[in-house]
Amino acid sequence: MKSLIAALAVAGTATVATAQDNPTVGGAPMMADMTIAENASNAPNLTTLVSAVKAAGLAETLMGDGPFTVFAPTNNAFGMISEASLNKLLMEENRAQLQQILGCHVVATEAFSTDIATMISDDGGRHPVPTVGGCTLTAYMDGGMLKLDDENGRTATVTTADVDQSNGVVHVIDRVLLPSGQAG
Repeated sequence: MKSLIAALAVAGTATVATAQDNPTVGGAPMMADMTIAENASNAPNLTTLVSAVKAAGLAETLMGDGPFTVFAPTNNAFGMISEASLNKLLMEENRAQLQQILGCHVVATEAFSTDIATMISDDGGRHPVPTVGGCTLTAYMDGGMLKLDDENGRTATVTTADVDQSNGVVHVIDRVLLPSGQAG
């Protein structure tokens, strides 16, 4: 968990969001008194993620108490995966694999970008972030941007940091992260 928190602190340019200044996601207002699942359902650029969360049976979890940190891939991030592969992944018989992939985007603690930046700095520039899906992401700063590498060497950039939620925080990313050995 400490690793995840450190990774999120990397995005030092973002500020901690309050209910009044929470960033929008896809142009939709994000309410700090709503859950991750509720807010994601309102963001037009997270519809594929919402569909995947529902197909994986994880919507109720992301409406729970948390706290969670979610690295939320956009529709464009999912668009980097072939349509055939994505459709196959959303099939009932592939639910366990989908749950693992989505779990690689969730940390079981609340970590704002300043927390992550501090962890990255404390770890000499790269911080391991263990996820609930069993993956370990690596968080670091590059050109003032918070980046995450998955176990396959794929890199996601945090495009919107510190979206405060009632049960955690969301950081929007531009790439789907995968468990070791999975290609997308």
